[in-house]
Amino acid sequence: MNGYTNQYLANTVLSASPEQLMLMLYDGAGRFLAQAIQAIEEGQVDKRAHFINKASAIVSEFAATLDRTQAPALAEDLTALYGYMLRRMMQANLKNDTEPLVEVKGLLADLRATWAEAIEINRAEQHQSAGAAKSEAVARAAAAVTTLAAPVASAAAAMAAYKPLAVAM
Repeated sequence: MNGYTNQYLANTVLSASPEQLMLMLYDGAGRFLAQAIQAIEEGQVDKRAHFINKASAIVSEFAATLDRTQAPALAEDLTALYGYMLRRMMQANLKNDTEPLVEVKGLLADLRATWAEAIEINRAEQHQSAGAAKSEAVARAAAAVTTLAAPVASAAAAMAAYKPLAVAM
């Protein structure tokens, strides 16, 4: 990247809201997973590990920064989901397999879409003062949480079927 691109990215990050930063991180994790998949397909082991590690760092940060006081049950479910994603990325790295990365990329895309919708609902709720409009925003927020529950439930089923890798030390 050239200096202008670096400056643009720095300005974008510095001027972004916390919500926008979260969405940017979801985008980055998806991009790194796509690059890791490509590296596996092209037999580039060093790049595979590099991009999986970058995506793993983002997912680890998501897990570490969950606010467990706002919605403890949701935070617990997301913690389990992020842990599952990290295990699947490790499995992909160890076995040089794209399938776990495709799965994690899909889960991250679902979560990103749900968070983007929740952010929009929150913005609309903050700007609307009429009772009827607020009720509609609450209904949409409930639908967004229901949408978020689907990937969590899907991951829970996958986690139940998941057998941890036995790694000899």
